[in-house]
Amino acid sequence: MVQDLFDQISGGLQLRLKLTPKAKKTAINGVMEDADGTMVLKLSVTAAPEKGKANAALIKFLSKEWKMAKSDMEITAGELSRHKTLLLKGDGLTLKQRLMDWMKQNNV
Repeated sequence: MVQDLFDQISGGLQLRLKLTPKAKKTAINGVMEDADGTMVLKLSVTAAPEKGKANAALIKFLSKEWKMAKSDMEITAGELSRHKTLLLKGDGLTLKQRLMDWMKQNNV
């Protein structure tokens, strides 16, 4: 379920992501169940996974898509991995509702 992507924590909302760097296009590719049964938001970026370029492209893309400040997003786990945990800073409940609405509108 889509709700399983999110964890409300003190100070914000955490999301589990799976990122594919060096892709043909930067995009959100949907929600998927990972090999361990964890639900993740699958994304791709055109940037290469070197010197933090793919992570920077991810933050830039999501901040534009979700109309959030880049400073309100932080990769808290998986900086050197395809599997990442992203922290969205703010009120967790409000952020969760906002992302759920965005996902419905964009058929994610």
